[in-house]
Order: sequence, then structure tokens, then C-alpha cells
Amino acid sequence: MIRGRDPANAFHNAAMALEMFCKAPAHFGGICLRGGGPARDALIERFKQSMPTEALHRLPPRIDDEQLLGGVDVAASLAAARTVTRGGFLKRAAGGIILVPMAERVSAEIAGRLAQAMDNASGDERFALVLLDDGIEAEERPPSSLLERIAFHCDLREVRSLELPAKSSAMFGAPVEATPEDAFHLAEIARALGISSVRPLIFAERAACAHAAMQGRSQIETDDLALAARLVLAPRATQLPPDPEPEPEPQEPPPPEDQSSDSAEDDSQTPDPEDLQELLLDAVAASIPPDLLDQLREGKALRSASGHGSGKKRKSKARGKPLAARPGMPDGGARLALIDTLRAAVPWQAVRRKEAGSGTANAILVRKDDLRVRLFEERSATVTIFAVDASGSAALARLAEAKGAVELMLAQAYVTRSEVALIAFRGDRAETLLPPTRSLTRAKKALSSLPGGGGTPLALGINETLALAERIRSQGSTPFCVFLTDGRANIDENGSSGREKAQKDAKKAAKLVAFAAFDALVIDISPRPSADARTLSEEMQARFITLPMADAKALHKAVEQARPAPQTA
Repeated sequence: MIRGRDPANAFHNAAMALEMFCKAPAHFGGICLRGGGPARDALIERFKQSMPTEALHRLPPRIDDEQLLGGVDVAASLAAARTVTRGGFLKRAAGGIILVPMAERVSAEIAGRLAQAMDNASGDERFALVLLDDGIEAEERPPSSLLERIAFHCDLREVRSLELPAKSSAMFGAPVEATPEDAFHLAEIARALGISSVRPLIFAERAACAHAAMQGRSQIETDDLALAARLVLAPRATQLPPDPEPEPEPQEPPPPEDQSSDSAEDDSQTPDPEDLQELLLDAVAASIPPDLLDQLREGKALRSASGHGSGKKRKSKARGKPLAARPGMPDGGARLALIDTLRAAVPWQAVRRKEAGSGTANAILVRKDDLRVRLFEERSATVTIFAVDASGSAALARLAEAKGAVELMLAQAYVTRSEVALIAFRGDRAETLLPPTRSLTRAKKALSSLPGGGGTPLALGINETLALAERIRSQGSTPFCVFLTDGRANIDENGSSGREKAQKDAKKAAKLVAFAAFDALVIDISPRPSADARTLSEEMQARFITLPMADAKALHKAVEQARPAPQTA
């Protein structure tokens, strides 16, 4: 049932979604246009022609809370000797449309403020969003808090044709209400696509009602449901809709001649609910985004933005992205936020001057509770540690794959603020062949001749990786451990032979990785995967995958997808 994606249909769907949005912006919350280029430019031009200029407000790229929400005007307050407030960007945009360029880079804090304002606005204060998403990778998306509150998600990355469909001059006619049967059909489509949120169902119902009203109909028909599912539900799919299983037709005697024509006429007017569901699913399938469809076909769960190799976020007093000012003392390297300090002190000036008496008419009285400091948030570097089992007959294959993956990761190291290290274990020892580095030249030199063969000192390899990860963490970076092994150890941590003792030592070392709370991945790339590597990953509390036919690109892709998402430290 899954059909190929048609870029022309994607462009037509986006144009239809934009047209419906322009007729009732606040009704649909907003629209997201993903992918730059002439196609999106054409839609934006049509959008600007449809909306009054004064209703459009462009969100500045680095807006802070004061600019967004408003606050105390320090200069005016000091001049007037009373508190003077000024409105922020959201107050000016009330009742209009906010255009958000590079929406995939909007911070979670600003997205939260916008989402809260959308939820709290009522009447003429309600505003809508137009998100311009320039993300390339599947993980580069606008914040989910904003995507959840807008009706239409349009992907224009594959569109090449610039032929816009004719703009409809029809306006909404008499209000159309959805019946319980209409809501049931949309809910079934949402369930088949793995959509659990209620908001998409509300938007889909509004879209179906709006389209029916634009066509001058008094009730929703199949075409309206199909369009609503295609525009609203399909882009939010998290699973492939199931293929219908053919059921054997029961053998029934033919109806009498005088009833057959009436029955056929009734069937044509009222389609069977199951047939209608199949028809709607077939209309939806072609509108599933291409990158999502590829991930779902490969059986991969959707993941949130991973930061593309960046490490965890941490507070800093000197550098990084500035955070909102907060109460505190400007000591220990923390910077005084002068404007925020004055803003906190201004409302109390009249009271404090009265308490202080004469001689303070022109003074600004600041107390300890008014002090505000500015902190910053910087993202630490991520160091991916490859610990490679270089023992046995498969050593050359494993090392070649690890070498290729290291070089692929280093090729993007300067973009992702990531470093790579390589540990090989074989015989009776484990050694760090490549210390943490971003230098591709240095890596190629170190990887030019890698040792291989001998026994499997798995415990020594895990301990060496653990020691390196602890040093990396102590230096402020984020380690990510990747183990390429089949999990079968035959050399214990003392370098002696013995499979039973070696397996016991390996499990003990694996538990230390879990105790230290290091993010880890175990990759079993042996020709015949066994339970040993999976057991090892369970002891580490690590992710586990099998890649028996892996090459460097497949290994690199697996590591990138398994990398943990950045968290605020």
C-alpha cells in the first residue's frame, strides 16, 4: 500500500495548507515550511500577498526574555522616578503572525515562552506562527513544543517544480461541523500512523470542516477527510500504516432481483467504513515525509535532536550562550548583569528614598537582593571512544571497519565539536592507539598499522576504556564508549588464559561502566552473533546492535544514531 512520494503532490499539499492557513491563521495555529529553495520562496511570496504587511512580525534571531516579554524600562523609570514598563515583542505581535526564520535553531527556552503565550492568548490577542525550517538532517527540527501547536507541517526538500496551483477565491461558507463518524475515521487514521496526541486530531477535524466550507458543502465528505489526513496527520506519522489483510468472502446466495439494484445504490452512496479507512490510508501514505519513511522502513524509532555529536550542556561563568540573569553575587568569576540589577532595584526607589531621608533624591539605591549575575551555557566536546576487539581471525575486518568509522567521524569533527579515540585489545594487553583528537592527519598516521590476532582480554579492554572515559569526564568533556566485540573473552584481567575467569572479569568490568553512568554502545559485528555480546551490553546498561555485515559507513551511521541526546548538566 505504501506508495512513492510525489514531489509535485507535496508542493500542491503545501500550497493548499498555506491557503487554508491564510484564511484563518489563529484557527490553525501555524504552518511549518521545511526546506529552503525556490519552492518555499514562491509559497512565502504568495503568503505575503495574502496577508496585510502590518500583521507580519519577524522574530529576531537572538531575542532574550526582556525583548520577548517586555519589562521595566530602566531609563524611563529613572527619569520619571517611578516604574515605567514597556511591552515586548509578543505584545506587538498580538493578533498577527510571527515569522520564525531558521526555526530549527530556536532555543527550548524561547520556544517555551512562545508556546505558553499561544496557550494563554484569547480573542484578538491570539497569534499564529510560520516556521521556516532549514534543517538538513532528520534530527534538525524546530522544537516539538511549537510543532505540536501548529496544524500544518510541509516538507519541500524534494520539490523541483515551481508551478503553483491556482489560488482559490472561495471563502469559508456556512460553518460545517464534524459528525462523530468523521471524528472516528480521523482517529482511526491517527491510530494507524502511531499518533498519540489529541492536538493533531483537533487540527485535522478543523481542516476537514474548513475544506468542506470552502467547497460550499454543508457536511464533510470523503475528500475532505482525505485532505485533512494528508495535510495534518501524515507528516506526524511515527509508524507505517498496516497493510490490510484480505479476508475470504463469505459465500452467500445472490439477493433477489428486485433488491439487488437498491442494495448496490445504497452501497455506492454509503461506503463501508473499512473501505473508507483503506481509502484514507492510501491517500495518507504518499504524504509521509521521505526521511521518516526511510527510518520506518528500516525499523528505527524516531529520536529527538541529538545535537549532532555535541556534548552535554553545562553552566559557565565566562563563555557560551548567555542565559537569563538570576539573583546572585558577582564573585568567583560571575559577571554582574547591570541592566537587570537596575531593573530589579527601580520599583523600590521611592520607598527606599523615603526611608533613607534627605540627600538621596538623585541616588540609585541598590541592595544585595537586587544584584543579578549573568551565567552562560556552553556545550562540552564529545569524545567517542572506539574499543576494538583486535583478537582472532576477525581482527583485520574489525580494525578496518573501526578505522573507516574513525576517519568518517573526524571528517565532521570541526562541525560537531567532537573528538575520537581508539583502543585496541588483544593478547594480554589493551592499549590506546589513538588518544582523543580532532586531527584527521594524526589519526591516519596512528591508524596506518594496527596490530591484530591473539587472545581476547575483554576485561582489560573495558578497564582501559573506563580509565580513558574518566579522564575525559574530569576534563569537562562527554565520553561515549563504543565496544566492537563478540563478547567472548578468554584472557582475564591478569593476562592469564581461562575462559570462565575471563568472562567473570569482563562482566565485573562491564558493571563498573554502568556504575560510572557512561553512555555506551556494544556492537556485535561477528559473522554469527551470539548472546555473549548482548549479555555484556546488559551488564553495562548500554545500547546493543548487531552488524554482521557492517562496513565503515554502516558502523559510523550506527554510532551517530545511538549517540545520546545532549542534556543540561
